[in-house]
Amino acid sequence: MRRPFTPTQLPSPSFDIPTHKLINQVARGYATATSVQVPAVLHGIEGRYATALYTAAAKKQALEVVEADLKQVKKVVEKDSKLREFLDNPTINRIEKKSGVQQMLAAGKYNELTKNFFDTLAENGRLYDTVKIINSYGSLMSAGRGEVQVTITSAKELDAKEVAKVKGFLAKSSFVTAKQTLIVSNKVNPSILGGLVVEFGDKTIDLSVSSKINKLNQLLQQAI
Repeated sequence: MRRPFTPTQLPSPSFDIPTHKLINQVARGYATATSVQVPAVLHGIEGRYATALYTAAAKKQALEVVEADLKQVKKVVEKDSKLREFLDNPTINRIEKKSGVQQMLAAGKYNELTKNFFDTLAENGRLYDTVKIINSYGSLMSAGRGEVQVTITSAKELDAKEVAKVKGFLAKSSFVTAKQTLIVSNKVNPSILGGLVVEFGDKTIDLSVSSKINKLNQLLQQAI
């Protein structure tokens, strides 16, 4: 017999804004409401759920409140291996998962939308997508603030001056408007051998050594 799961209680943000329940049907088959302008189009199941939550939060003027809730939930999920196992375990029925999530959030003063949204995820068997959905919601919030997420991949970690140089180049390029803010992160991947791979939005600039070698190999194969 499986032992009952005692979920971790999440530390609560310092707010408590009453709001209406997130309707299950919204997340199941969502169509963007004309009254809310969604700043970006996201694809996949996680994108659809995140967009549904964004729209509901926008209508209640609770976008930042829900964002803070989700960041706190993500922080705890990433630190608590037992909680991750509970969310990911497909053998635990939906009723038990819903009960577990409700207990997890009960001690905190979380926004009603956040609580109801996790009820919806439990009912629809989507709790294993929790982190992906939170990340997608974050992408919508970032797009709404005019932020452009930039990932610079290098063979070894870049120093601050090198990151600033790439950021300055992109800021002056036609890829970024004056109203947008670049949020830059550096990812290390030794397999690219050298050079850089810059990813932002749906664009990729591949200046890696490995890419150049692959192109050279393709040219040599075509010549043989």
